[in-house]
Amino acid sequence: MYKAQDPHFAERIRASFAQQQAMTLIGASMAVVEPGYTEIHLPHKPEITQQHGYIHGGVVGMIADSAAGYAASTLTAAEAGVLTVEYKLNLLAPAEGRFLIAEGSVVRYGRTLIVTRAEVFAVSHGRKTQCALMQQTIITAHGKKEHVAKP
Repeated sequence: MYKAQDPHFAERIRASFAQQQAMTLIGASMAVVEPGYTEIHLPHKPEITQQHGYIHGGVVGMIADSAAGYAASTLTAAEAGVLTVEYKLNLLAPAEGRFLIAEGSVVRYGRTLIVTRAEVFAVSHGRKTQCALMQQTIITAHGKKEHVAKP
C-alpha cells in the first residue's frame, strides 16, 4: 500500500528500536518490519504485570505506541524523526497470555502528520485474543535524526 522512501528502512528501524531502553527493560522485541507495518512481541513475565497477573495496561500502551510509531517511521526519509502527538487506547480485554503481539500500521501517511493504528493481541495456546486497539497521530520532524544514547 505504501512505499518506503528509505531503501534501508528496516535496518534503521531495528537500530532505533535497539536504542529504546524502555523496550529493553520490559523485554520487547521487534519481530516484523515492513513498509507501513511493524510487530513488537512481548513475553509475559511477572515484572510487567498488575495485581491480577495480567500484563499492565501501561505496558500494553507502550508496545502499541512503539509499534505504530515505528510503522510510521518505516515510510519517512532517513533524516527524519517521528514523535507521537497523541493516541487513544482502548483496552478491550485483559492482557492475559504467554506473550503479546502489537501490530502497528499506517492508516494515512502525510508529509507532516501520519495517522496510525495498533492492535494488541494476547497469545496463549496458539490462540490470539485482541486486548487493545489504539489510534495515534505522529508528527514527522524533518531533519531531526534520533539521539544516539552513549553509555
